[in-house]
Amino acid sequence: MNATLTYYVLKLQAMVLLVFNQKTQALACFEQMLALRPNDFYALASRAHVLAQLGEKAEALAAQEQLAARHADNLAAWFNLGYMLEEAGQHARAEEAFRRVIGIDPKMDRAWYGLALVLIQTRRFDEAVAALKKNTELQPMSPFGWDQLARVHVDRQEPDEAVKIIRHLKGFEPKVAAQLERETGLRATPSAPTS
Repeated sequence: MNATLTYYVLKLQAMVLLVFNQKTQALACFEQMLALRPNDFYALASRAHVLAQLGEKAEALAAQEQLAARHADNLAAWFNLGYMLEEAGQHARAEEAFRRVIGIDPKMDRAWYGLALVLIQTRRFDEAVAALKKNTELQPMSPFGWDQLARVHVDRQEPDEAVKIIRHLKGFEPKVAAQLERETGLRATPSAPTS
């Protein structure tokens, strides 16, 4: 069998194995695919994903780093690397990965959110506010950025700003607003109508 046909047979076999939750066997297929095509995006990404699913965090991170290095302009590779680094507590490297994504596509709202999470963990609240404002500007109806932004304002001793956000969330995500009220002890009463 020629290399191209072998590659596609392995790819099909890996897909079938994944359907039947045979991750370890699928991983072996990805390794064989990479022996044929060392820079293959699908095999590299799938290998990192399956390793993460198997709980092999260090190996998954190494595989994701390899993917990002070999596909340096790929947003998904860097974005996923950022989250894996953040989860591993490697905040400086996670920040670099998210900033790399933003450099490639400044409109990727999730990268701004990921960057903000790293900045919050490193207690760089001013920078986190800027990143969360960009996230909520790009994705105004997602409660996640708003929730984190309110929490950062609480951490910065700015309860009035947090209350404004809770009030805003009540308009489209009342459950998130109620949770913020419970967890922060703040109460956002409805705004008085203007005449």
